[in-house]
Amino acid sequence: MASGTIRYWAAAKAAAGTAEEQYEAGTLADALESARERHTERPDFARVLLRCSFLVDGDPVGKRAHDDVRLSDGGTVEVLPPFAGGSA
Repeated sequence: MASGTIRYWAAAKAAAGTAEEQYEAGTLADALESARERHTERPDFARVLLRCSFLVDGDPVGKRAHDDVRLSDGGTVEVLPPFAGGSA
């Protein structure tokens, strides 16, 4: 299991109520599930995540299954909602 930082941007930051938080997870899927559990009192959070794209240590996740994206110790997950004019 790895530990690192999740950074939220724009609408994801607003929905989470924080700019960043720590993760302890082996995969992106595990980190996102833990984040959803931490923010159950913020119903918009899970909805925003469905529209987001992700960077793991600076690399775009794209269409890869989140279960297949391994996280590194000391790594960073960037949560990027669609920006004006964009789509997820």
